[in-house]
Amino acid sequence: MTPATLFIGIAVLLSLAMAVAWLVVARGARSGWIDASWSFFVGIAGVAAALMPVEGWEGDWPRRIGVAGVAAAWSLRLGLHIASRTMRGGDDPRYAALRQEWGDDWNGRLFVFLQIQAAAAFLLATTIFLAARNPVPVVQWSDLAGLVVLAAAIAGEGVADAQLARFARNPANRGRVCDVGLWGLSRHPNYFFQWLGWTGYAIVAICPFGVWPWGWAALAGPAMMYWLLTRASGIPPLEAHMLRSRGPAYADYQDRVNAFWPGPQN
Repeated sequence: MTPATLFIGIAVLLSLAMAVAWLVVARGARSGWIDASWSFFVGIAGVAAALMPVEGWEGDWPRRIGVAGVAAAWSLRLGLHIASRTMRGGDDPRYAALRQEWGDDWNGRLFVFLQIQAAAAFLLATTIFLAARNPVPVVQWSDLAGLVVLAAAIAGEGVADAQLARFARNPANRGRVCDVGLWGLSRHPNYFFQWLGWTGYAIVAICPFGVWPWGWAALAGPAMMYWLLTRASGIPPLEAHMLRSRGPAYADYQDRVNAFWPGPQN
């Protein structure tokens, strides 16, 4: 298989997957299925990018298997978490706000928006591809460092999600702001750990001393994810919703805790 064949196949897969997610939500399903689908298909695309045979980009099998394994683990954990939350709860507040903002243009603009998400997923799959195809012989210290970062990111994101879910299940916390555990260190620790994971792939791709030029291109993954989470579809709409629903309590939380980076507000 040539690289072009692989990338065209991944692009078509992701575009079709998000088109199906659009159709399901357009017909009345909860919008949480969008993010669940995205998570699953980023993982599928990443595993394919790591394991499919590609001419001139063979890499070493141990590295390819390791990268594919963490991509699958991240995808399954996040996708199942969002799917479970969607089945239990209502509409995602970010998409609810977009529905209200877009009005009669909701279906058309949502389709375009989800195709942009497919393009973002394609870039992330490319980041996984570059990590898996690093031609430097394994095992390097950068392999171990990158996989440690990835494992910490998956675990941290899982802990943050579990802490928030446990807080929300307690009737005594109704209307309150979750500021316990990791949520006392960052207002969005799940987003922080999600970003951290993509830096792990970049570490593996760049390899010791940055001797493989293509490895540096993997920095596009964490750079894009940081922008999406902190400037676009992540923190801004969610914070706007929290201020509407929690009011002064959330404003006080903003004054005390950083939005993204763990630590007290400067």
